Amino acid sequence: MPLNIDWQQILLHWMNLAILTGGLYFLLYKPVKDFMAKREAHYRSLDEEAAAKLAEAERIKAECQAKLDGADEEIRQMKARVQQAAQKSAEEQLAQAHGQARQIVAHAQAEAEHSRERVLKESQRELRKLAAQATRKLAFHADPFDQFLDLAEEGEEYEE
Repeated sequence: MPLNIDWQQILLHWMNLAILTGGLYFLLYKPVKDFMAKREAHYRSLDEEAAAKLAEAERIKAECQAKLDGADEEIRQMKARVQQAAQKSAEEQLAQAHGQARQIVAHAQAEAEHSRERVLKESQRELRKLAAQATRKLAFHADPFDQFLDLAEEGEEYEE
């Protein structure tokens, strides 16, 4: 052997190296690589799930926004209907109040007319009574001048 090279030792070292490399490949590299691939797949699936959930959330958000817009429009329409109903009710109550006011005024006018007629009748009755008393006094007393003075005195008593 020139240069002191033992080919058998080199071959054994090569074999040891191949066995060691193969053993390490099967015992360490392949399991770690599989673990890393599974981990990458797991995180990729989590990322895909998160993206799907985000898309679902965006879709739900859009639906909710559409419902809110619809609800806002419905609320606006209901508010308009309620305002119209309230205005109509107020107009009806105002019309009723005007009708009642007209009835009250008509009743008051009729009552005033009735009172006026009653006062006129009473005053006419009183005038007739006074005229009858004056006539009796004039007819039964001898001196009309004295009767006139008596009546005048009675009138002064009433005026004071």
